[in-house]
Formats: sequence, C-alpha cells, structure tokens
Amino acid sequence: MYNSYQSEYDAALLGGFLLTFIIIMIAVGVVSYVITAIIYYYTTKTNGLGEIAFWSWIPLVNVYVLFALGSTKTSVEEIKKDALKFLLIYIALTVISIIPFIGILTSIAMVVIGVYFMYRLFYRWTGESGTAILFVVLTIITGSIFYYIYGLIKMKKPFVV
Repeated sequence: MYNSYQSEYDAALLGGFLLTFIIIMIAVGVVSYVITAIIYYYTTKTNGLGEIAFWSWIPLVNVYVLFALGSTKTSVEEIKKDALKFLLIYIALTVISIIPFIGILTSIAMVVIGVYFMYRLFYRWTGESGTAILFVVLTIITGSIFYYIYGLIKMKKPFVV
C-alpha cells in the first residue's frame, strides 16, 4: 500500500538537506574567495606590484593577479603584459568551454594553466622546485586548505626567487 504521508515527508527532508548543502557550499565559496583575495592583495603589495593589487578583489578577473605573481618576467611592465596575455587566453578558454565536447578539453587546459601558476607562486615563495611541487600536491589533496594556510603565512613576506 502506498503511504503518501511518508513520501511527502521524505521529499521535504531531502529538499531541506539539499537547501542546507547549497547554503553551506555558497558560504564556503565566499570564504574561499575572500581568503584568496586577501592573499593575492597582500602578496602583490609586498612584492612591488601594488598598482594591480586592487584586481585581487574583482571576481573572475583576479586570476590576472595570479598570472602576474607567477610571471617569469622581471620588470613591472613586462609582468603586466605577461599577465594580460595569460588573462586573455584564460578568458578565451572560458568562453570556448561553453561549447559541448570541446569544452571538456578547454576546461582541462584551464586547470593546467591554474595549477602551473599555482606552482609558480609556490616556487617564488619557497625558491625550490621540489618543494613547490609538493605544495601543489598538498593543495590538491587538502582541497586548497594548505594553499590558504601557507598563503596567509607568506603573503607579507617578499618572494625568495
């Protein structure tokens, strides 16, 4: 026999869990974004890129600051040009990622670029390639918690490399 009361109760319970999960995920996303913006902001200020520090707080465009922090160039103007080049590539990949099938490949390319620049940032903080690779792996394993903790520790210290 079909019990409608039980199924309505189950649907309400499932909906409540789903709503709670969505709220928690939004809160975690906002906290992650704010911590990342703080790390980028203070790291750029500390390492002589203060004129682009405000970009750290602009959603979706704050990757420009990551690209600037991970740049291999030495002068500020070259760093800004290099970061702009990678930002335009990243935006193009983002737009292309909407296309079915090709979008999967472009999403993989975006992840590779992000991980590479995360490696470059860790490398500039530590000065050692092996340590930077280990820190990237720890960041992936811990779901970015390691990155947030290490970044908050290092954000007011100048780059080693």
